[in-house]
Amino acid sequence: VHLVESGGGLVQSGGSLRLSCTSASGFPFRSLWMGWFRQALGKEREQVASISPESTTIDLADSVKGRFTISRDNDKNMVYLQMNSLKPEDTALYYCRVANYWGKGTLVTVLS
Repeated sequence: VHLVESGGGLVQSGGSLRLSCTSASGFPFRSLWMGWFRQALGKEREQVASISPESTTIDLADSVKGRFTISRDNDKNMVYLQMNSLKPEDTALYYCRVANYWGKGTLVTVLS
């Protein structure tokens, strides 16, 4: 399983980014929970959002509720993290996870 995240970058506070995750090896996601995690410099990795296989259950960390949304497209084998109203404290390396597999992350930097 080779998970690949994309969509990170440099953005001003209050801006938006959309992260994407797919499997370069074609590993099928559709029956599995997917999650986004992040790790800021000097901090532990934390879960940001998760989504059930049919998108019926979504969990968001309190710190991102009302600003971030997670979605998935099982036909395209993709999972997304829409991040709005970004804050400097959202700066981190963002990882996609499925089962026990992780991507290498995509860096999000929010300037104040």
